[in-house]
Amino acid sequence: MSAQDLGFLLIGIAAVVVAATIVVMLVRSELAAGAGDMGKSSGGRLFLAIALGMGVLAFSFKLTVFTLMSALPRQTITPLMVERHFTEFVPASWTTMPEIPQKDEPYQWQALPYTAPAPADNPTTPEKVALGKRLFFDPDLSMTRDVACASCHDVIGGTGVDGRRTSKGIRGQIGGRNAPTVWNAAFQAVLFWDGRAGSLEEQAKGPPLNPIEMGMPSGEAVAQRVRDNPAYEPLFEDAFGPGTVITFDRIAQAIAAYERTLITPDAPYDRFVRGDRTALTPAQLRGMALFQTLGCISCHSGANFSGASFVNLKDGDPPAQVAIDNGHLRMFPGNDTSYVKKYNLIADIGAGGADADRGVWRIPSLRNVALTGPYFHNGSVDNLEEVVRIMATSQLGATIDGDPQQRRIVFWSPNEHSVSKVDRPVLNDGDVKDLVAFLKSLTGDELVKRMATR
Repeated sequence: MSAQDLGFLLIGIAAVVVAATIVVMLVRSELAAGAGDMGKSSGGRLFLAIALGMGVLAFSFKLTVFTLMSALPRQTITPLMVERHFTEFVPASWTTMPEIPQKDEPYQWQALPYTAPAPADNPTTPEKVALGKRLFFDPDLSMTRDVACASCHDVIGGTGVDGRRTSKGIRGQIGGRNAPTVWNAAFQAVLFWDGRAGSLEEQAKGPPLNPIEMGMPSGEAVAQRVRDNPAYEPLFEDAFGPGTVITFDRIAQAIAAYERTLITPDAPYDRFVRGDRTALTPAQLRGMALFQTLGCISCHSGANFSGASFVNLKDGDPPAQVAIDNGHLRMFPGNDTSYVKKYNLIADIGAGGADADRGVWRIPSLRNVALTGPYFHNGSVDNLEEVVRIMATSQLGATIDGDPQQRRIVFWSPNEHSVSKVDRPVLNDGDVKDLVAFLKSLTGDELVKRMATR
């Protein structure tokens, strides 16, 4: 407790003592004498003492609360808290969490464009796509010649993932993170779970050089593997022009061009936004409304349902090229809930930095999320309904009927030395099911057909 607080406390205690003495004297002398028969009895004096002493008691209670709040904030407040102030666990290099822009106009739901944006230095062409597809499925790009990009990202009959909790690389090695789907990755402005790649071209160079995934010693070694196969030379000339030298950069450009064709703009949700009012079921419409009112759109926004996507994703509009910044990342999990320990959600801190006590991650797209489990960076959750419960409680501060969580959160701000309370939104099991139903409406029809023909 500071000297100023201690001085205030001593003055308060003195005031209580003086006030209590005055009350006793008044009751025993003037007020008791003027109260008639009631004042002459011991019961009457007690009644008067209680009536006049309430103000003293109220002041004493406030003084006690002040003392506890000033001297023992962590001991008295922390047990009540289910959400901590952001400044306690963001990286030390961040002064504040990135703010989510607030707009006055209503939220605009957007359909996914039919084509993905491409950078000016790597335009998408049929020849480049054909070359990139062959490279994507070529296991010779790995040290042991048995792992391809498609090994972890099944796109022929699958959902762009391998279905594992964490992926399997060369020599049976198991990686530390779940493989994100490659479907609609073309719309993401940053790639990898920690957002370290700023383009598909940059991302495509990662797995071949990762010692666990594909294990090649260098980009030149990857290029030499491709040059050793004579079938590739004419394909590179068709894609990049006569006399093209096969390099690691061009390999990455071709793979990225192919990945930009892996999009699913034909989900029921897209048909609904484009005008088909029968495309969504009543449950999906209820879930869509909940998705907005609960605040899910604060992170999973836009046509790709990810704040880490390019902006202006509308047909006919060139997407805005956005740089890597903290706005594409979010802390997860934000609140302390039972799910954190159950699913080991903070063992990996992603882009959080050395001083973070939990992860900071790129905001993933929710496109086709009903088919791309297991979920989260560590692949720890299999069930989409469980994912909704985790996100609602751990990120949005909601409480779900039956959960042993308080419905009112108490925030302690160490910077402002202030306390505030917020009533949680309350969901029931039906709301959770409606949210899951809406998420299922984000699954592309073409992808469902591919799955059906496996």
